[in-house]
Amino acid sequence: MAHPVRSAVRIAEGPLSRALIVENPHGELDRSLLASGWTCTRLPDAPPPDRLVAALQETRAQVLFKRSRVIVDAALLDAAPELLAVQLCCIGDDSVDLQACADRGVLVFNDPISNNRSVVELAIAHLIALSRRLYETDQDCRHGGWDKSNTERYEIQGKTLGVLGLGNIGRAVARAAQGLGMEIRFFDSREVAVELGQELGFRFCSSMEELFRGSDYVSVHLSATDIERHSNAGVLDGGVLDLLGADRPEDSPRIFLNLSRGFLYEAQSLLGAVERGRIRRAAVDVYPSEPMGKEAWVNPYQAQPRIALSPHIGASTLEAQPRIARRVAETIGAFSRTGAVRDCVFSPRTQLAVLEGGVSARAALLVVHGTARGTKRAIDDIIFESGASNLASQHRDLDHLGVAIDLAALDRALDSDQLLALVERAARLTGDPTAIRSVRQVRVGG
Repeated sequence: MAHPVRSAVRIAEGPLSRALIVENPHGELDRSLLASGWTCTRLPDAPPPDRLVAALQETRAQVLFKRSRVIVDAALLDAAPELLAVQLCCIGDDSVDLQACADRGVLVFNDPISNNRSVVELAIAHLIALSRRLYETDQDCRHGGWDKSNTERYEIQGKTLGVLGLGNIGRAVARAAQGLGMEIRFFDSREVAVELGQELGFRFCSSMEELFRGSDYVSVHLSATDIERHSNAGVLDGGVLDLLGADRPEDSPRIFLNLSRGFLYEAQSLLGAVERGRIRRAAVDVYPSEPMGKEAWVNPYQAQPRIALSPHIGASTLEAQPRIARRVAETIGAFSRTGAVRDCVFSPRTQLAVLEGGVSARAALLVVHGTARGTKRAIDDIIFESGASNLASQHRDLDHLGVAIDLAALDRALDSDQLLALVERAARLTGDPTAIRSVRQVRVGG
């Protein structure tokens, strides 16, 4: 007797065509999608959860495009059964419950590169502006002051910059600062990042504490989680911030930048370090909590003039936003037309594409499934029994989320009954009705 198909399994055939867009990504996104035949619905700013759910249901959206404020959790996913992908128009994925998405076969994509230059330039601008006390000098001069002293005004050349997190942005900040004559130290827990940083001539520190102690400046570029997917919340609490410049000369600038995540420390940790003089000056672009839309908000650092404040504008430039829009449209376009996967935050370096290189296929089959023994066999069996040939395939296990992704190029498409049979077969072989999370098939060619 066939195992009943779980109603939550997401099964879709054909290219995707329905998008819901929130949080005001650049209009180039809408134009790119519309030119490719999509139906796009845009809600202003960041809608509250009930409005977002209603819009997902009304539009039957297959892809949600968002930035960093709207929360995607299990409740929202269950209320939107036709949703197959969340496309982040930014780098950070901490607004999305990745496990809930994986459990439901909803892939999550981001854009890890398009805003890099904008964030790097903001970091360099802060390094120089804080070193010369430009922010406070501007206000003093506007009120009749005329302080030309060199007190706590520095050149950055010859100083040591500590980079916490040597990802794409951290690495670019380090190289730009190195070009301005700074010495670079870094800390990162990923072996690949450590090797790359050392190849670039940066000095590796074995701990965050060592990095802070030996740096005149620290610029933070951490992701939401560490290499083992544990949250980075609070990693700079417990006195780490007070260590900045501890092993440097007494006249060290001791300047701190955070353009990455606001929850890496409690607001009071930074305020205390500044008030005690352990950090002379700081700049933050991110906060422990940030307002949704135009709601009332109190900045926790507003009373401290030695902390320069900006409203999460690292990527807010005329150049970065259309770049992001074009890239995410391309990412979802390829996913829609051929099942190709890139920039998936489940496995950032994974790229899956089976319809390139002259493969003469008639369909692409993408299956997100659990890792229980027998699941992959069920997929292969149904393909074989349907009379189709698997011309090319790629598989990626994502053990940290308990799922895997299979992408196959077939010489003939499976029919609807065969797609259902795939789900049923996997449930029967594994004893797990959730063995298959989602199935997408796209017909290609004539």
